[in-house]
Amino acid sequence: MPIPRKPESSVVTTCAYCGVGCGFKAEVSQGRVVRMIPWKEGKANHGHSCVKGRFAFDYYAHPDRVRTPMVRESIDAPWRAVGWDEAITHAAAELKRIQASHGVKSVGAVSSSRCTNEEIFLVQKFARVALRNNNIDNCSRICHSPTQFGLSATLGAGAASQHFDSVLAADVIVVVGANPTEGHPVFGSLMKRRIREGAKLIVLDPRRTETVTSPHCRADVHLPLKPGTNVAVLDSIAHVIVRERLFNRAFIESRCHVAEFETWSALVGDDRYRPEVIGPEAGLDPDAIRRAARLYAAGPNSIIYYGLGVTEHSQGSTGVMCLGNLALACGMLGREGVGVNPLRGQGNVQGGSCLGSWPHMFSGYRFVTDPDVRGSFEQEWGIELDAEPGLRLPNMFDAALTGAFRGMYIQGEDPVQSDPNRAHIVAALKQMECVIVQDLYLTETARYAHVFLPGSSALEKDGTFTNAERRVSRVRKVVEPIAGLADWEITVRLINATGYACHYDHPSQILDEIARTSPAYRGMSYDLIDRVGSVQWPCDESAPEGTEVLHTRTFPRGKANFMLTAYVPTRERVNDRFPLLLTTGRILSQYNVGTQTRRTGNTAWYSEDLLEIHPQDAMARGICDGDRVTVASRIGSVTLKARTSERVNPGLVYTTFHFAQSKANAITTELSDWATNCPEYKVTAVEITKVSPTAPTGATRPEATNDTAEMHP
Repeated sequence: MPIPRKPESSVVTTCAYCGVGCGFKAEVSQGRVVRMIPWKEGKANHGHSCVKGRFAFDYYAHPDRVRTPMVRESIDAPWRAVGWDEAITHAAAELKRIQASHGVKSVGAVSSSRCTNEEIFLVQKFARVALRNNNIDNCSRICHSPTQFGLSATLGAGAASQHFDSVLAADVIVVVGANPTEGHPVFGSLMKRRIREGAKLIVLDPRRTETVTSPHCRADVHLPLKPGTNVAVLDSIAHVIVRERLFNRAFIESRCHVAEFETWSALVGDDRYRPEVIGPEAGLDPDAIRRAARLYAAGPNSIIYYGLGVTEHSQGSTGVMCLGNLALACGMLGREGVGVNPLRGQGNVQGGSCLGSWPHMFSGYRFVTDPDVRGSFEQEWGIELDAEPGLRLPNMFDAALTGAFRGMYIQGEDPVQSDPNRAHIVAALKQMECVIVQDLYLTETARYAHVFLPGSSALEKDGTFTNAERRVSRVRKVVEPIAGLADWEITVRLINATGYACHYDHPSQILDEIARTSPAYRGMSYDLIDRVGSVQWPCDESAPEGTEVLHTRTFPRGKANFMLTAYVPTRERVNDRFPLLLTTGRILSQYNVGTQTRRTGNTAWYSEDLLEIHPQDAMARGICDGDRVTVASRIGSVTLKARTSERVNPGLVYTTFHFAQSKANAITTELSDWATNCPEYKVTAVEITKVSPTAPTGATRPEATNDTAEMHP
């Protein structure tokens, strides 16, 4: 469709891609979105945008969109198109049948951080009031559950301490396991602005990313640590701060538990964390570790940003605690230009964390085992609730293989493509009696579904997103839902079909319920957000228009805690058979597993996942730039195109995970964070071999040989 000079209408809404949450004006002509214009009044982006939000919007009208509900008797049978009433009635009846035969806890639900706060809240409510259990999970656990665990343990709040603009007051910026230039480009641009103004930059990342070096921006200290050694290096930085007495004693005595500081300082001050000891293990120059420590401690305003390169490790929660400890030790909290800030990968990962989508927590990070908390929800919902924590998604798959778990409602997630150990997931789904998938397209997971409910894109519904800085912004319906219903309406129908009566006329009523049941959202309403543009939680009587900077006077728990963070090496090690380490990340033009961006013109910039390999490692294996190579781990193997690059050190290889045909998760292992089960995506021992010209491509594993890239090409 040609772009009109004068659109017929425009609607202000929020981008559904990364956790920056940019504001846009969606322009419409003849019932179709034809242009996305960055909204100058957007408080997260100030009129800036990236190539995803600006150009990759037409996925919503792609021919692959499923426009009618479908059911089938088995995963080997053809799909049969049905009406909404039949699909919903059938799905609810199947879940109830399974529970009658196998017990109330034999089914569960999964929500998506691509969905709105209201939809995420409804799916966890569905699990608790309709399925009558706590078997609920969300992709926020797969990427950032260590954030909630680690920051709650140290600071008392598992979220970013600052708003994005706070970086403009920073003197030192520390980026750990993140590449905001590509993963969060609008914030990355803001950060680079401050660096050009004179702020110092420290980057901890195995690769020489665009954040490390790009035009007019170069890291003052880059620590290209070996994957899996985050905690060792962060403890070594703390060692220097403790031994050289660079910590802020006045802050510690006034805002922290001093006895815990003394215990922590004794741990990290031990000789085993000397840079001269840790440096060789992590592949780093000990002097660079010392420079990073001194620069951060000197400030005077030092701010930390981190990403999945911290959380997606077997010590992910420990790594987050390390960052909290460093900020506390140096007094870098409670004002502009400081703090600890996770960069969330998806548009509503923070909402997925806040709003009860984990099996042990209700909304507001409150435990299901607490009788007072549980009682408040029982009063709101008028039903007795399960007091026992439920199953996380990996536990659901494990239970399915034993026959104890038989049915699942999956809203907006594609675990077959995105979660670790693909063969294990496929085997588990094949064992289930009823898998209900609600999505835009027939995804990889939909290959194993019995009911398909066509969902709605963020352009087709009303709601809110909570971005990485805790900012709650409006998502507004730009066009009508292609399949007839918004996601929240589908879930409400499913709840009612299972026998629990509930009714909402508009998503604003769901946010009102969130406000009644979630302390940090207590003052939220659509009226408030529409009036002020967006609101950062906590929003309550003491902060009626929200809170930009946390911990200004006190911490949620009173005084902050220093947590012990002993380094425990990952069990995933290189050996003679698998001598290289694989780590993963993102590219600027594509998003997550590519379900949306692969169906846009952005594939002109990046059309397949590539394997970065150092020229030295490539030469030793007879590999040239552009060759097809097999990447094999102890779990499985995939075929990718090689790109020789000095952005990775010898011994390290790197790929993205945006394209279904790559099946990158076919080779990632079952290892996970000790506290949260967050997968260890960032450390996989592999070997690389050149593919002969006649060899087949794709994943090679007996359990997944029938998989294809998409149900509809």
